[in-house]
Amino acid sequence: MRELGESGSSPNLVHYLEVNPLEEPGWDALVNTHPETCFFHGSSWARVLHDSYGHRPIYFCKTFAGRLKGLLPIMEICSRLTGARGVSLPFTDFCPPINAGHEPDWNPYTLAIRHGKSRGWRYLECRGCGGQWPGASPSLSFYGHFIRLDEGEGRLFKNLKGPIRTGFRKAQAAKLRVEFNSDREAVLRFYSLHCLTRRRHGLPPQPLRFFENIAQHVLARGQGVVVSAFMGEQAVASALFLHHEGEVFFKFGASDYAFQSLRPNNLVMWEGIKRYANEGFKVMHLGRTSCSNAGLRRFKRGFGAVEEVIHYYKYDLRKGAFVSATDYASGPANHFFKLLSLPTLRLAGRLLYPHVS
Repeated sequence: MRELGESGSSPNLVHYLEVNPLEEPGWDALVNTHPETCFFHGSSWARVLHDSYGHRPIYFCKTFAGRLKGLLPIMEICSRLTGARGVSLPFTDFCPPINAGHEPDWNPYTLAIRHGKSRGWRYLECRGCGGQWPGASPSLSFYGHFIRLDEGEGRLFKNLKGPIRTGFRKAQAAKLRVEFNSDREAVLRFYSLHCLTRRRHGLPPQPLRFFENIAQHVLARGQGVVVSAFMGEQAVASALFLHHEGEVFFKFGASDYAFQSLRPNNLVMWEGIKRYANEGFKVMHLGRTSCSNAGLRRFKRGFGAVEEVIHYYKYDLRKGAFVSATDYASGPANHFFKLLSLPTLRLAGRLLYPHVS
């Protein structure tokens, strides 16, 4: 922890800090003192990103009387291929800061840019800061979707669109079995389906160590679950959910396309929604969707999800200006990756992902 400044008089002393949450035993307790923090602000996700890819966490925060009042979490990515930069946060669909642009005496973006210049960053990227960055203009936009779980199971089922209900009934008629697990075996089953799904989409899968770290640092701490649908003993669809307090994040979904006609994804998603609703969770976020992916957008809206827009902001430290970015969800590279064997595709993921964010 590095003190960046302080103001006020004791006992009402405000601290401005630069923190590595992996070196602060009380970080999660501090995070939980603010009602707007989410799963991605905690040490578990920081540990997953650090252990999987070697990224260094640098979290700028403001505290008052031992409570968190502001937070901008950043991971420093150092790559010989793609250069150094700060991202809030990599491999995270959105990570809203806390009171980052609403306090006249504290501007964490200025602190981050100053730090980035000293470290040779090319740019600073923030995902879903919701207009808190003064003067910022979006570099890229995605659709986001969320479901209010506190409406109750009955209302949630009524909110399902016709095709989703039909698919759910197909899965039931096929007698697909659903399991909820948090062990390494469940993660390995998910990973096998993840590789098949990513190849179908023309993308390298995330490396296995990424999911093994999720199993060790997240699921083993009771912060998530893998929901899987089985045809007999064979897993045909699986989804990974992460949670914190009353908030749930659908992080990844995967399936075996050979069983697509049975609509196992509909079943897995509904069972996850139902379980979290019955456990008293308030909201489920369904992650980002590329503006060009009409099918995924339709699937998420089919569960009665509310649609919003998630903006990303990219500041070029050399130009001193916000710049545009490109959505690489689809393009010529996808056709190339679809041609690769699964072992080669997994190797590509292990080699590429530490350099991209």
